[in-house]
Amino acid sequence: MVGADGQLPLPWLGKPLQDALRTQRGHALLVHGPQGTGQFELSLCLAQAWLCEGEGAQKPCGTCASCHLVQAHSHADLLVLLPEALRESLGWGGAEEGDDEKASKAKPSKEIKVEAVRTAVSFAQSTSARGKGKVVVIHPAERMNAIAANTLLKTLEEPPGVARFVLSCGAPDALLPTIRSRCQAVALGLPPADVASAWLAQHKVAQPDGMLAAAGGQPLEALAWVQEGIDAVSWTRFPKQVAGGESAPVAGWPLPLLVEALQKLCHDAMCLASGAPPRYFPPAALPTGAALPALAAWSKALRDAQRHAEHPWNLPVMAESLVLQAAQALKSPLAARPPSVHSAR
Repeated sequence: MVGADGQLPLPWLGKPLQDALRTQRGHALLVHGPQGTGQFELSLCLAQAWLCEGEGAQKPCGTCASCHLVQAHSHADLLVLLPEALRESLGWGGAEEGDDEKASKAKPSKEIKVEAVRTAVSFAQSTSARGKGKVVVIHPAERMNAIAANTLLKTLEEPPGVARFVLSCGAPDALLPTIRSRCQAVALGLPPADVASAWLAQHKVAQPDGMLAAAGGQPLEALAWVQEGIDAVSWTRFPKQVAGGESAPVAGWPLPLLVEALQKLCHDAMCLASGAPPRYFPPAALPTGAALPALAAWSKALRDAQRHAEHPWNLPVMAESLVLQAAQALKSPLAARPPSVHSAR
C-alpha cells in the first residue's frame, strides 16, 4: 500500500500501477507475473487508488482518511481474501474473525475456501460505507479450490453495483479459463535488476546481485530466502556440498525450498553440460562433468519430489535422501568409471 509519505511499497510498481489505472476498462483485474515480484502489493495499491478520497491523483494519495483506513487494514469497503496460512506472514493477522476455534484445531489452510468466497460475494453486494464503491482483493487467486472459483464466477459475470475485484496470481494457467476471460489482465514482469538489487541492499541483504540471481530475478523471493537463513555465501557453497553428498548444511532448510534449490542446481548443471551459461549460480560454484541423461533423470525425480514437498516427512532423512540422489546425478561418468585396459597402457 502507498504510505502516508506517498511512497510505494516496492519501487518498481510505479509504472505498472499508473498503466493499470489508466487502461482499466472492466470491474475485475487479474494481476499476474512471476512469484516474488509484488503482485499482492500492486493489487492493494489498486484497491487503495479506487477507494482514495484525494483530489485528482494518478495513484493513492496516502494521506486521506480512506488511505489511512486501508493502511490500517480496517477500511469497511475493502475485503482481502487470503489463505489462512498466508494471513500472518502478509501482515493481515491470523485466522479470520470467528475462525479462532477452528484454527486452533486444524492446520491453517493453504486454500481459499468456498465459505470465504461466499463472504466476498455478499460483501460486494452490500452498500458502500464511504461511497467510493467496494473492492475485493483475492491472493493468490490460484489457491481458490474448484468450488470456490465457480462460486466467484457468477459474480464476475454479473458484477453488483460499483464493486471491483483484483485477483492476484502467480500461475494464471491454474485458474479456470472462464475466470481469466472475465478479468482484464495486468502483467507484472521482473523488475530491473539494478532497482531490485538496490531494494535488497536497503533491506540489509549482503551480495544482493547474487541473491537476486539465486531467486531468478524475483526480489521478494530473494528476501524470503535470506530470512530463512540462506545467504549468498551458503548459496555459493551449496552446489559442491551437494555434489559431495553433504546433507548437514541443508538439513534445516524447509523441504519445498530445498527441492527448489536442487531444481535450480539441476537446471544450471544441464546448462553447463550443454555449453550454455548457468542462470542461478556463479559458474565457478558448479561441479562439472555430469552427463545429460543422468541430469534429465534427476530433473524428473525432482518434479516428483516437488509434488510431495508439503508432506510432513522426516525432514533430515528426506534431505539426506535428496542430497544423495543429487550427488549421484552430478557425478562425472569419467570419475565413476574404472580405468579401462586401454587407458592403463
